[in-house]
Amino acid sequence: MYDVKVYSLKAEGSRQITDHFRVYEFACKDGTDPVFVSDTLVGILEAIRLHFDAPVHINSAYRTPQHNAKEGGVKTSQHTYGLAADIRVDGHTPAEVYAVADSMLGEHGGVGIYDTFVHVDVRSKKSRFDYRKKK
Repeated sequence: MYDVKVYSLKAEGSRQITDHFRVYEFACKDGTDPVFVSDTLVGILEAIRLHFDAPVHINSAYRTPQHNAKEGGVKTSQHTYGLAADIRVDGHTPAEVYAVADSMLGEHGGVGIYDTFVHVDVRSKKSRFDYRKKK
């Protein structure tokens, strides 16, 4: 599951890596170059896109360790390895997206639900978590 590719945001940012995703969508929000992204992660996101037949928006994918710290992420965040993305899908609730991602990842990968998005990662072990605010 650790099939991470390295892209240059400046040189390859507009490069299409699947039918529905480009390199720049996975770039760290601080604008640094390079961009690390797992082919397996991209494949899962593409499968989610096809399942719902709706755009998948990436809120956050690769993060440098410095940017991850600013975002309050844990030091071992899968984002810092290019293995994770926080997503939302047009017209679908986080609960719906979580259920599909959980089913697709099976006994591997991480899936976390938040109030407005879903975290998806392709770590080798299974991890599931719920960070929705309790009402």
